[in-house]
Amino acid sequence: MVALSRRLGALVLTLAVSSFVIFAGMYAAPGDPLTFLIKNPEDRTPDRVAAVRAAYHLDDSFLHQYALWAKGVLQGDLGTSFVYKQPVADLMITRLPVTLTLVAMAALLFVVIGVLLGVVSALKRGTTLDAAITGITTFLTSIPNFVVALVLVSVFAVQLGWFEVSGSGDGFLGRIYHLTLPAIALAIGAFAVVSRVTRQTMVEQQSLEHVDVARSFGLPRRKIIWRHVLRNSLGPVLTMCGLIVASMLAGTVVIESVFGLSGVGSMLVDSINAHDFPVVQAVLLYMVIAYMAVTIFVDLLYPLIDPRTLERRDAA
Repeated sequence: MVALSRRLGALVLTLAVSSFVIFAGMYAAPGDPLTFLIKNPEDRTPDRVAAVRAAYHLDDSFLHQYALWAKGVLQGDLGTSFVYKQPVADLMITRLPVTLTLVAMAALLFVVIGVLLGVVSALKRGTTLDAAITGITTFLTSIPNFVVALVLVSVFAVQLGWFEVSGSGDGFLGRIYHLTLPAIALAIGAFAVVSRVTRQTMVEQQSLEHVDVARSFGLPRRKIIWRHVLRNSLGPVLTMCGLIVASMLAGTVVIESVFGLSGVGSMLVDSINAHDFPVVQAVLLYMVIAYMAVTIFVDLLYPLIDPRTLERRDAA
């Protein structure tokens, strides 16, 4: 119970510090927000300028502006976009489904393929198949996402015409179809990492004493692999998968830009270019919260896979 309280306290503190840093970064950004709020110089009359500065609290101190913004965030009010003149929360709601669907599809791909390749590589250790899988996954981890995305677009969208070049599609099936290629591009490097982690942990588990004892009792190899090797290897694999998903939620910018997707990542790029500070703040805060949410979920799921973790926490 004490450990849980400390964990929650640390998360709240992390979120508070992150929000302060995000707001401070936008506050210190070069340029007067007034120039982005009133783009036409002819409209910058004294009354108009005074009204805008009062509406956005531009004349208030930094701490007062941060307090107002933080209070609004806690109430679900992320501010109003300088460019779209709409609530930022509404803009986020329209963009989040694309990003979340993209990450979910990529996660499904890299978990299934990565774990499967890792298991096969570990079981075939020292063979040509193991060398091939290790070589391919090592090569894939060295290729940047944007290079993979450009190659996939060139081959499967432009030359073969199997997929659309850009857009997120309409309806469930349309969205799945349009996001298949981006999800593959996002997942390729990830499943290579998961494969290598799975292989390494399984190789380590096979050399432990309890596995040798199971062999000495004459247990079938299939049961030994399932009960004593793979099951005990899932902890590190789960942790790695969680970290990858968390990084994906905060790092779809490149993939969304290449494939022309209207997600949170592309909105961040557009907002930075347009100096739309409220949107930038909201997206960065979303990335922090998404990362924290995934890590919390992994922490809660870990004891279900390895009950010894829960026992150690209780003992502490």
